[in-house]
Amino acid sequence: MSETSQNTGSNPFMSRANATEILLIRHADALPDPAEVVAGGSYDDQPLSAKGRAQAEALAQRWGGIKLKAIYSSPLRRTIETATPLANLQALDIIPIDGVREINIGSQFTLEGNLSPAETAAALRERLDRIIQLAAIHGSWDAVNTEEGSATFRKRVVEAMDSLALKHTGDRIAVFSHGGAINIYISEVLGVNRDFFFPCGNTSVTFLRIFKGQDGKPQRLLVSLNELSHLRDVGLLKED
Repeated sequence: MSETSQNTGSNPFMSRANATEILLIRHADALPDPAEVVAGGSYDDQPLSAKGRAQAEALAQRWGGIKLKAIYSSPLRRTIETATPLANLQALDIIPIDGVREINIGSQFTLEGNLSPAETAAALRERLDRIIQLAAIHGSWDAVNTEEGSATFRKRVVEAMDSLALKHTGDRIAVFSHGGAINIYISEVLGVNRDFFFPCGNTSVTFLRIFKGQDGKPQRLLVSLNELSHLRDVGLLKED
């Protein structure tokens, strides 16, 4: 047996034997049309749209044959609904984990009361566009003046993700989260000095391998980022 093959099992670049593989997945589209929108509700109250449900099914069909040890999800409705088709195929329960939920925006982007379903749907889209634009331009959630704050948000997400990784050494797990949370965790992995630095697609899969270093701290490898081929394969990925 060659030295290379002997060492493969302990090499996190080659194997998950002493590492945890994580599929970090953003929720599907949750900006419903007026017929499905929860009028008077916040973004967190909304179900997946028809498009989002199709995205979640496509994700499940693509990754359903990849054996997972566990499926974790932010407790918000849009992430739980996105995780459900994959969890059903894997015959796994969805385990809620609050640490990977989206940043607490606070009250400044609250929708006006007494909006019609059509007005609610339009207002939700406008609200999301404004938040993303501010975060993308400034690169920090502090510029959005969120209730939680950038440093607190980063600490929460990083601690939650690293805790799952150290708990599941040798396993492959899925974690369903949000665009802001995924951005801030990957910026920590890469040492990027921005909270929000790439357009995280709906149901995108970011693949990580995490292992315990000699100092006992998590060592993180980014294998792939923002994978969306499952949507392209079924015609759900718009490409201009």
